[in-house]
Amino acid sequence: MSDVRSHLKSLERSRLSRSDPKRPGVFSLAGREWDLLDEVFAPIHSPSTSIALDFLGLTEPDPGAAPSSLLEIGCGSGVISVQAALSNCTTVAADINRSAVENTRMNAERHGVTDRLTVLHSDLFDALDDGARFDRVFWSSNYVRAPADYRYGSVHERAYVDAGYRTHRRYLEQAVHHLTDTGSALLHFCERGDASGLAGIAEETGRELRVLRRRTVLEGTDPVEHTLLEVRPAGRHAQSGARDTASGLPVRG
Repeated sequence: MSDVRSHLKSLERSRLSRSDPKRPGVFSLAGREWDLLDEVFAPIHSPSTSIALDFLGLTEPDPGAAPSSLLEIGCGSGVISVQAALSNCTTVAADINRSAVENTRMNAERHGVTDRLTVLHSDLFDALDDGARFDRVFWSSNYVRAPADYRYGSVHERAYVDAGYRTHRRYLEQAVHHLTDTGSALLHFCERGDASGLAGIAEETGRELRVLRRRTVLEGTDPVEHTLLEVRPAGRHAQSGARDTASGLPVRG
């Protein structure tokens, strides 16, 4: 396993983020101030939240590219969901981490969007009402694959690694069932992840992965490519074997 894909390196990143003596209680991102609780993924320690905002067209202080309804899985401190709600998007934010749920509610109150942002404590889609449908479902995933038998040492580690890609499998299986007729299910993935493993899960679950956007950033000294994927039910016109040359992920037209 390359160092950039090492789950041990990612677990160390989690540990350092939690124990950083300069970890703030409030941080700045996208032209706004945000509360940050302990045990919640810190956007200041990773470029992934900023990249996700860019992928979704939510980088401006007054974003205008949000869909009419959004479900964000793994909301963390709530930056993405709040930014979407600020553009009058009806938003549901979900996280398995109770501290993240509280943190997102705090930031919804800070920015005055509690009327259009609902926050749920949920393991992926488990807490959703039956029949809930969204124009967009989005997950900026914990893309580093840990061994299937790995036992999490803290809830914070769940933001960094996915044991056996069990959560990725469930997302690929279930996300498309929570879309409107014209909706899209999106996955923010990364070169730190196991692209071939994800492609295998997509095939096993009857899903296609379409590369929508790519962006490479330096993480420490490592150039790391981030990818925005659309998850779709497998179709009859898929180009069998075609792959995006940059990411190694399957391309479907």
